[in-house]
Amino acid sequence: MDKIKSKLIDWKNRLKDRHMLSIIVVLFSIIVILGMYIYKKQLEYRQLSDNSYNMAFYELVDYVQNVEVYLAKALISNSPESGATSLSNVWREANMALTSLSQLPINTNELENTSKFLNQVSEYSYSLYTKNLRDEELSNEDMENIKNLHQYSVELENTLNQLSADLNNGRISFGELEKKGNSVFAKEVSNISKDSFSNLEQTFHEYSGLIYDGAFSEHITTKEKVGLTGKNIDEETAKNKAIEFIGNNNIKEINSYGKSEGYINVFNFGITYNDDSTCTISISEKGGHLVYMDKNREVLSEVISEKEADNKAKEYLKSKGFNNMEETYYLKESGIVTINYAYVQENVLMYPDLIKVKVALDNGEILGIETTGYLNSHSERKIKEPKISVEKAKESLNKNLNIESERLVVIPTEWQTEIECWEFEGNVEGLDFIVYVNTQTGKEEDILIITNTPNGILTH
Repeated sequence: MDKIKSKLIDWKNRLKDRHMLSIIVVLFSIIVILGMYIYKKQLEYRQLSDNSYNMAFYELVDYVQNVEVYLAKALISNSPESGATSLSNVWREANMALTSLSQLPINTNELENTSKFLNQVSEYSYSLYTKNLRDEELSNEDMENIKNLHQYSVELENTLNQLSADLNNGRISFGELEKKGNSVFAKEVSNISKDSFSNLEQTFHEYSGLIYDGAFSEHITTKEKVGLTGKNIDEETAKNKAIEFIGNNNIKEINSYGKSEGYINVFNFGITYNDDSTCTISISEKGGHLVYMDKNREVLSEVISEKEADNKAKEYLKSKGFNNMEETYYLKESGIVTINYAYVQENVLMYPDLIKVKVALDNGEILGIETTGYLNSHSERKIKEPKISVEKAKESLNKNLNIESERLVVIPTEWQTEIECWEFEGNVEGLDFIVYVNTQTGKEEDILIITNTPNGILTH
């Protein structure tokens, strides 16, 4: 009996030990799971914060770039109305830049001069804006101040672009700055890059208190699409139009992707070429016009020049029935050049009639075409005789401008109308620009800043 009793007690004790072990294992598992959950949430929060800071920073970059562009336009403008528009935009963009700057995890003291610069750009531009509203001409001192402000804004933009490269390369992280605190901010940035945030202060240490789509591409849509002619067609007819455009001998297979309803209703198709490369193509329901074509092919080398690509694109446009097209702006990227073309009627350039063509620089193959602007606006216009001569229009320009060329053009407006203008291209203070003067009223309608980059000609 004693042996049996002893075994029962021993078995009971073991059961207790196993029960306790189970409890310990369960508790440990809960702690591990809870710890992993908390760690995951911390990572998510940190990522969310980082994303928020990155967004604020890139918005800051955009706003500062806009400040620089509008200051340049104010510097070129010789019209109180045009100047007022540019200065009001400077005021708005500088305030937006300040808002973005305040959202970064950096003590205000670290960027005091940058903040001060943006504040005073805002206040000064607003004071000049109200002066223009009273039809008062800006004084020489005002123009000199605008010139200085523009120069500072260029330096700020360059520094922010350098910092943007550091962020993209992972050399600096807003999350790390926030975690380590503002006290180590200056040390952190100097260790990472000599061209980072700390340079913003150096940029303004002498400060004493003071646009690829090409021009007019944002105004290519109107309610009445005068270039979209003809009757509605069905999908089968659209398919035949697509085959005709690509060339039946080049096609291995064509598939329908259905109809899309939007600004222009289109039938979409996917095409496989004989060499197994592919493209998408869209044909308008109304009239069966080509709206869009884009071929999917990697370009690994650049053999032909932009001029040769331009010639290839013009030949292509003529072969597709688009005549009298003149190149305006271009952008080169990854071995492909995208060229904007506008229609020319009686030597007058029609900016609304826009077609974009993509050309491969390895062999000159046309990889894409987009005709939305042309279909929206193309028609034969009745061109008015200018009431303001080119000499008279030139007299109204800022006297400091060095004019290199002039011509008659038609430009679209944000009110979905068109204006005939004298287009003057030139430079001032190292800035390339285009000024548009109304041929009927002599009013300065618009100013564009031209940026010549290694990859193309851009406008703002």
